Amino acid sequence: MTEPVLMLLILAATVAIFVWNKISVEIVAIGVALMLFSTGIISIDEAFSGFGSQTVVLIAALFVVAEAVDSAGITTWMGGLLVRFAGDSRPRLIALIMVFTALLTAVISVNGAVAALLPMVVVLAVRLGREPGQLLMPMAFAAHAGSLLVLTGSPVNILILEAAIDTTGKGIGFFEFALVGLPLLVGTIVIAIYIGPKLLPQRVPETVPKDLSDHPRVLLGHYWPAEHELVRLLVPAGSAQVGDKIAGLLPATRGGVHLLSVQNAAGKPLPSEVLAAGGFLVVRGTARDIADFAIEHEMVVETTKGREVACGLVSKSFGVVEVLVAPRSNLIDTSVYPGMITKSGSLVVLAHHRAGQAAITNQVTTQISEVKAGDTLLLQGSWKALDQHTRDHNVLLVDSPDAIRRQTVPLGPGAFPALGILAVMVVMMTTNIVPAAVAALLAAMAMVLGRVVTIGQAHRSMAWQTLILVGGMIPLSAAITQTGTAKMLADGIVNLTGGSSPYLLLLGIFVVTAVLGQLISNTATALIIIPISLSVAAEAGISPITVLMCVSVASSAALLTPIATPANMMIMRPAGYRFGDYWKFGIVIMALYLAIGVFWVPVFWPF
Repeated sequence: MTEPVLMLLILAATVAIFVWNKISVEIVAIGVALMLFSTGIISIDEAFSGFGSQTVVLIAALFVVAEAVDSAGITTWMGGLLVRFAGDSRPRLIALIMVFTALLTAVISVNGAVAALLPMVVVLAVRLGREPGQLLMPMAFAAHAGSLLVLTGSPVNILILEAAIDTTGKGIGFFEFALVGLPLLVGTIVIAIYIGPKLLPQRVPETVPKDLSDHPRVLLGHYWPAEHELVRLLVPAGSAQVGDKIAGLLPATRGGVHLLSVQNAAGKPLPSEVLAAGGFLVVRGTARDIADFAIEHEMVVETTKGREVACGLVSKSFGVVEVLVAPRSNLIDTSVYPGMITKSGSLVVLAHHRAGQAAITNQVTTQISEVKAGDTLLLQGSWKALDQHTRDHNVLLVDSPDAIRRQTVPLGPGAFPALGILAVMVVMMTTNIVPAAVAALLAAMAMVLGRVVTIGQAHRSMAWQTLILVGGMIPLSAAITQTGTAKMLADGIVNLTGGSSPYLLLLGIFVVTAVLGQLISNTATALIIIPISLSVAAEAGISPITVLMCVSVASSAALLTPIATPANMMIMRPAGYRFGDYWKFGIVIMALYLAIGVFWVPVFWPF
């Protein structure tokens, strides 16, 4: 059996297994590489060469950058702007959602943007009395268009760039993808606004993602009396209370003001027995009682600037979490009280609640009580301390510190460093000062060193499925070319289209790529089609860049099935979509992609 025939059989089996969707794509990708080695088509070094490629390194680094952008609260800030400016106008709402999604996709990828904005869009739809299904598919399709705005919008763009450099020695500019991305985005928005209502389903979703945007106020009402507020009082340097004993400052019910904790500016509890300048007292009571107390003791009420300090519970520096005491926890039968500092010394217990009862702290502020299984503890501290010390087998997190921070703290302390690092990365990639992989790695390292993300967050940001898929499929892409299979398939496409018109060739490449992209990952599709399309370009004597950009557009047209991309699958349950809902709206958008890929691309990248 000749190598091209064997290669065709392996290729057909690979596509069939991807479509079958019963085996994880990572296993398929690695299995393909091992199969190519076992049949002697490639060497052992070539079988694993994909995992050491610049492409995989670049994609991995971009995952860290994307995590940093989201972790810094930039996506939360964008969501707030959306809510503020959308109003109740449906066209404006859809246009803003789609533009925001596309811009975010350009920075953090299709799946990252959809995952970040999905809860916000669903909650917004419910608040405005609209079906989530009318908004979520336009959002996901805007992400596909947004992936073609800049180089970093999709792993496929990076594969296209690498293929262009290897073939012609010239790359594709960082913003050059926008020549096709912008018309795709504008066209998709217009179709969604004017045709979408007729094609998109109107169904009630089974589940709605949890909205934590008003979480601090919900907690305030749950743990303390309705008329009470939680406030942080700053002890200024000139206060007469500096040096006084904390224990004698606030008896249990003095003036209706109750002391919960003494902390520093970052929310770390202070174990000192005396007040120090610059410290903060966390107190609860009515607004009037707290104001009177602050004046009497020469303290300053920490004001809420925008949503920087939400209800005294959450800010850019500190936050709160609820934990449930697990069955058989070591905490059972131990004593707890409001203001108690945990063993770590970094968290303070603000409240203790038992199911079926009013919050224990609503009764007597200084009450010491025993912990039972199922009790809830409200803990406060710095975000870092909360993340570090609540990962404990003795307790179960109700909502993770990370989830609360991302939804309640827009533009957190790492936002401006993250934006600065991101801007530098874009400049380096645009000007080609260093290779794209080096620029992304430097940005990822800077995000960690600048404490925008922790090393743990960087590790968790890795989408291993994508990395293994790309690393395992790169040898297949190379083998298609080395064995002459790509040339054989290219000859078939040329003969099928008659070879008389380059537009017919692009149409053939687009159709093959788009059809395959509805069934398997668009990244896997690109890895299979790129070598074939380059052979078509060589056979027909047309520019490789033209063909590659057509492949880029067609690979992004994963619109007709929920399995085409993870982003399509993410929106299925929250919107209540069915399998057949995608093609009704997607086929109209697909026509736009075809027009751009076949007729618009040659305008900027001539044959």
